Amino acid sequence: MASPVQPPPQCGGGKRKSKAQYVQAKRARRGDGGGPRQLEPGLQGILITCNMNERKCVEEAYSLLNEYGDDLYGPEKFTDKDQQPSGSEGEDDDVEAVLKKEVGDIKASTEMRLRRFQSVESGANNVVFIRTLGIEPEKLVHHILQDVYKTKKKKTRVILRMLPISGTCKAFLEDMKKYAETFLEPWFKAPNKGTFQIVYKARNNSHVNREEVIKELAGIVGSLNAENRVDLTNPQLTVVVEIIKAVCCLSVVEDYVLFRKYNLQEVVKSAKDPPLHSKQTAHAGHGEPAKLEAGDPAGQDDQAEGQSNRQVAPENSEEQGQTEPVSETQAASEGGAKPELASQVTEGSEANENDLS
Repeated sequence: MASPVQPPPQCGGGKRKSKAQYVQAKRARRGDGGGPRQLEPGLQGILITCNMNERKCVEEAYSLLNEYGDDLYGPEKFTDKDQQPSGSEGEDDDVEAVLKKEVGDIKASTEMRLRRFQSVESGANNVVFIRTLGIEPEKLVHHILQDVYKTKKKKTRVILRMLPISGTCKAFLEDMKKYAETFLEPWFKAPNKGTFQIVYKARNNSHVNREEVIKELAGIVGSLNAENRVDLTNPQLTVVVEIIKAVCCLSVVEDYVLFRKYNLQEVVKSAKDPPLHSKQTAHAGHGEPAKLEAGDPAGQDDQAEGQSNRQVAPENSEEQGQTEPVSETQAASEGGAKPELASQVTEGSEANENDLS
């Protein structure tokens, strides 16, 4: 009787790895240079949107950021391998001292591998996140846009918007509230004050409610100083909320309207100052949250719902899905927690800012 055919032994003596395991291993290899390789809470950096070419976007971002980074902070300094701290040369007899020195050498070599700018996986299509180290993202990006605005010299081809991210936290309402209470103090806590708006965008996230986030953030701004006011025409400060998957990115920027929503392509095109008062051409809109539910037209409710649905789905054509203008209007309407702010909210902002994205 013939013996049953035995299956050929598998290499390695174990089960075949799944595709996910190979992807994780690849990411681990890519991260051997030190530092995180994906967007996560605790990072600072620059969020960049592009037009279907992320690799070219990263190249342009490195070139642009290094150019202006050297201008503001001086050339990036590197340490040669020969100058890196070395281990014990046999002089130390104390084992504990030798171990401590080796640990210090490892930490030092890791810090040396960290670059001033490092691309990490953002978690969304057509979005690049550049992690920064030792610089102020809002200061650097404002410097870039200010120079481009003055010279009208086109610096990039595929980069669209460039938003500084001063802080990141988990994208859950309680975490965001707790983080924002401290994060927003340098700009809005008394004696500091100013006019503001809140712009909100979510990508690949369905568990965060836009209206709740805007209402809570606006309430925090008002609690820090009662003199803070909403202004959609020409706010002094703009609170940027960018949510990608389970990470919330926050920043407070200046000249958001003047620099065309921090869009490098539009800043170059604008031959003169943008129409800062164009939003006043439409009739007055909503006021405080309670009035928003009672007086909001049904058509606008449907539009807002459609915009929210587009935010949840992965965006393959970023900057063409016009979701943010609606969020800006909602930001100001929710942020105006006081009746006197209602007249500042205009529906015209939705149509006016479609060409800025």
